[in-house]
Amino acid sequence: MRAIVQRVSRAAVRVDSQIVGEIGHGLLVLVGIAAADTQVAADYLAEKIAVLRVFPNNENKMNLSVQDIGGAVLAISQFTLLGDVRRGRRPSYDQAALPEQAEPLYEYFLAALRHQGLHVESGVFRAMMEVELVNDGPVTILLDSERAF
Repeated sequence: MRAIVQRVSRAAVRVDSQIVGEIGHGLLVLVGIAAADTQVAADYLAEKIAVLRVFPNNENKMNLSVQDIGGAVLAISQFTLLGDVRRGRRPSYDQAALPEQAEPLYEYFLAALRHQGLHVESGVFRAMMEVELVNDGPVTILLDSERAF
């Protein structure tokens, strides 16, 4: 699994012009699921995101997690994170999980984040979404479970 994690002061996702997920201070997480991914990868990313120290403490050092600040997570499924552009000009999505495999793992990932004690909002799987965010910092981190094991 790959995730782009952005520290935000606010973020929202819309489907058909209707807000389906919205948070204030916290993390926007774009998550891509590969065909080889398992629940172990989802658990790893959920725990890593929950404790990732990217929020400033009283000394303005990034030393606090989203759990520490009582922030929320807006998690959006984004298969394009698995796009491979090493050859040609059009991304190949051969490594991305098929929707029937990815959706249950995405739902599991959301539950794993909630299990970490986080308030979690989400987009709509396979929907065309408009994501709006105010990146705070900016702070953007790339996580990849494949590199963890």
